[in-house]
Amino acid sequence: MLTKKDKQKKRIKVLISGPFAAGKTQFIKTISEIKPLTTEKKTTKKGEREVKSHTTVAMDFGKITIDDEHELYLFGTPGQSRFDFMWDILGKGALGIIILVDSTNPETFHEARQIINYFESRYPVPMVVGANKQDLPDAWTPEMIKAALNLDAEDIPVVPVVATDKESVKKALLTLLEEIYKEFG
Repeated sequence: MLTKKDKQKKRIKVLISGPFAAGKTQFIKTISEIKPLTTEKKTTKKGEREVKSHTTVAMDFGKITIDDEHELYLFGTPGQSRFDFMWDILGKGALGIIILVDSTNPETFHEARQIINYFESRYPVPMVVGANKQDLPDAWTPEMIKAALNLDAEDIPVVPVVATDKESVKKALLTLLEEIYKEFG
């Protein structure tokens, strides 16, 4: 007879981070099998209001069942540095991190690199960069983003993503899971 512990699924915590308006909340909404928990509030800062009406102020949460034994728990961070205290809280226990970047907005690449540095220094776990908005005509290619983020010497894959497309999000997560498997076997 199976005990309650035998029936429990292994939970794999994955962090979804990146600059403001990179698509983190949408990424989680697209793939989560439960209604995601979001902490979006009206955007109040000048400059941000013109980009989008709401922003994550604490976290987003979604879940995916991989198989009978494994579940992915997706935790999305706020993008603005004024909420970076949440990055540390949410990063604890993560087995992997996806850093989303807006491929159409190279002005945010420096900030994305700072976020990568932040997590590399505190949580040295496998990481993947998701080059979001690849469906738009002015999107930089993953190769261009890898160079812009100065990732050439680092073993961080940069994958194309469209955060509104379930198959695209799934491919990014599978790439991260492959990196986690390589690291932790």
